[in-house]
Amino acid sequence: MTIRVLIADDHGVVAEGLRNLIEAQTDMKVIALVEDGREAVRRALENGPDVVLMDIAMPVLNGTEATRIIRERRPTTRVIILSAYSDPVHVYRALQAGASGYIAKKSVAKEVVDAIRRAHEGKHYLSGQLTESLIDHLVHKAASEDPLQRLSSRERQVLQMLAEGHSVAKISGTLSLSPKTVETYRTRMMEKLGIGDFASLIRFAIQQGVSPLE
Repeated sequence: MTIRVLIADDHGVVAEGLRNLIEAQTDMKVIALVEDGREAVRRALENGPDVVLMDIAMPVLNGTEATRIIRERRPTTRVIILSAYSDPVHVYRALQAGASGYIAKKSVAKEVVDAIRRAHEGKHYLSGQLTESLIDHLVHKAASEDPLQRLSSRERQVLQMLAEGHSVAKISGTLSLSPKTVETYRTRMMEKLGIGDFASLIRFAIQQGVSPLE
């Protein structure tokens, strides 16, 4: 059986490298390349890939939130996160969102290929020293350390777009919310996080990796 793979990465060189790697495998085929999280969700729901290779630092909707939506709406599609972050909190977020794998971007090609095959088999794959036996430990350890868990998925989406500099009007249009609802989300997030001003909220989002710095 051919494993159908969707690649979601906003760096063209990386995406093409992944495409070439996957297409070189006799049991895999790339069905699409996308450049942001919302497009990744749309194409995953439309095309039903077996596996999505998802960059964690995606514009508009980051890879973790995109993974959560894909897994909720299409549970048969597996998602592997590609990330420059290797700390337990980021791994925890990915696993909580439903990711089947978490790979460091500096990983060798064989590791990426192995992760795709394992995810397709319904197994987990963690890069390097992050092995299957550590999953439960990471989930329980990081849960108490992650302030983003105080926010709902929709609040995290609004937070990312605010951190990326989008206006309230742009956010309301993109997420199909009223401007007043977006402002309510912003106020509620600051209350939940104990943050007193908007600039501090944006700094928090960047520090937590909600939005890429680029």
